[in-house]
Amino acid sequence: MTSTVPASRIPEAVHRRRWAILGVLMLSLLIVVLDNSILNVAIKTISTPAPTGLGATQSEIEWAINAYTLVFAGLLFTAGLVGDRVGRKKVLLGGIAVFGIGSALAAESGTPNQLIAYRALMALGAAFVMPATLAVLMNVFEREEQPKAIGIWAGGVGLAIAIGPITGGALLDHFWWGSVFLINVPIVILALVLMTWLVPDSRDPSPGRLDPVGVVLSVVGLVLLVYGIIKGGELADFTDAKVLATIAAGIAVLAAFVIFEKRSDHPSLDVSYFRNKVFSAAMSAIALVFFALMGVTFFSVFYTQSVRGYTPLQSGLLMLPLAVAQLIFAPRARLVVDRFGNKATTTAGLVVIAATLGAFATFEADTPIWLLEVVFFLMGAGMAHIMTPTSVVIMQALPREKAGSASALSNTFRQVGGALGIAVLGSVLATSYRNGIEDKLGLLPAGLRETAGESIEATLGVAGRLGPRGKALVDPANDAFLHAMHVTALCGVGVALIGAVVTALFLPGRPPAGRKDEKEAELVAAAD
Repeated sequence: MTSTVPASRIPEAVHRRRWAILGVLMLSLLIVVLDNSILNVAIKTISTPAPTGLGATQSEIEWAINAYTLVFAGLLFTAGLVGDRVGRKKVLLGGIAVFGIGSALAAESGTPNQLIAYRALMALGAAFVMPATLAVLMNVFEREEQPKAIGIWAGGVGLAIAIGPITGGALLDHFWWGSVFLINVPIVILALVLMTWLVPDSRDPSPGRLDPVGVVLSVVGLVLLVYGIIKGGELADFTDAKVLATIAAGIAVLAAFVIFEKRSDHPSLDVSYFRNKVFSAAMSAIALVFFALMGVTFFSVFYTQSVRGYTPLQSGLLMLPLAVAQLIFAPRARLVVDRFGNKATTTAGLVVIAATLGAFATFEADTPIWLLEVVFFLMGAGMAHIMTPTSVVIMQALPREKAGSASALSNTFRQVGGALGIAVLGSVLATSYRNGIEDKLGLLPAGLRETAGESIEATLGVAGRLGPRGKALVDPANDAFLHAMHVTALCGVGVALIGAVVTALFLPGRPPAGRKDEKEAELVAAAD
């Protein structure tokens, strides 16, 4: 999807301002990635009843997150091809403008359903920004500078993960919940002005054909599957006929997508890649680690804010060790791979992730908070030692001319793995919580029981409205949530251990001594 321009063809005026152009690309990338991490600390506030929040149920919160993720993942391939065809600058400007409009609308949402719709609109813009930034970068830097530029570009993701929760927490401490979206608007305006002024346009002289049927099938299939899983958690009944029918329909549509892509001469997803067991194992590891990570992020916010009573800002700061560990270990993980090999490094990383999730299964309302910090740091370290070696393996497993496709696939699997993690683990959390609190809601009026059983925030919201009588619900709500968190964490442990088995069986071992390849390093950086 990206094409490298020889040094002689880069105009002198563009070459002189290449680092300024990189800065603008970083700005646009930063807000797109920041938006997901900034939302994490706002989950509790948005689920609080009006006027503080929107009174969103747990399933609506899951959809607010997954609407963004599913649209983003589903359009990533097509967005890259559109940029190659009509021009990367046009796509970048259009994408960031749509993202800004979606952000402004999301900030003013009056209902959870409006928030879900506007998050999907934001994702539509974001899907066109992500591939275009890398494509522009490859066309303004000379070949020898590309690895350094791509490394800085990839570092923007780590920076966004680190500052997102803190920024979100600071905003929520001083402003209303919509401020976490409204903050994007002035940054978008600045990015649009700087892009128009600085960024040159480029396009692929021989772009690939679009695959609209494949895109529609993949998005519809994923939405049906995720909707069925979330609905099962909301009802606390996965045997419900509607739940089973929706999940079955999602699987059927995804199966049709695979068959269609297999027969297409211009697939958005080349299914033949997955015949390579090494490639499939690496992709599975990426999807599973994000499955576990997004799931644990989802319930840890309720643990720190609802059970432990921390403010959004404090909650954001508590997650800082996870981001710091990634920033420290991700650039150094290649050294571990050189010494021990991809198989040992990745498998060990997944075992560490499993151990940290297991630690969540022991946390109580009075667990020393420094233990949570240690767990988050180890989780970040484990992730760093999974993402780097799997990126290496993915790039080695496919021909070099397929580097763009491999990078996009890697991003897509991260997003889909994260969406399924929130859906599956969020549904386990909701089901376990409802089962644990139901017996304690008998004294409530019938109309309130259904609402109060949806999540810990819903229970605490009802308790708050009941005044002194509602205080009797607080301890049972905390106990039910802690039990649900323990069950959910153990499910995450199982997922991480499955990933460890897959990588131990199929990833390659230690590479031959002295094997160095600068181009390979460049491609790995692009994948990150």
